Amino acid sequence: MMNSQEVISLYETVAVITDQMLSAAREGDWDRLVELETRCASHVATLRQGEAPVALTGESRLRKVQIINKILADDREIRNLTEPWMLQLSQMMNSAGTERKLSQAYGASQG
Repeated sequence: MMNSQEVISLYETVAVITDQMLSAAREGDWDRLVELETRCASHVATLRQGEAPVALTGESRLRKVQIINKILADDREIRNLTEPWMLQLSQMMNSAGTERKLSQAYGASQG
């Protein structure tokens, strides 16, 4: 189990990564975003496994709440930036699939 300082430090690391993820999303750097998300997920898994169920008090508790609020705000903004791109990508893939099906259905009969 991690002590309270290790827990806070890991939350801070996650916050730094989500900030970098937000920058990548703003820049449209989807490969970097995916890479950072993988790193973030690894740290979150470590937190889930190692964070003691003991409640933090005082400054540590306040700091943890601040960090979590920052992470959630970044996550919300990342979703706001990525959802339109994901929708566009989905539409492009559906369009390409439709083109391929039409080509297979009608292209083969021409010849």
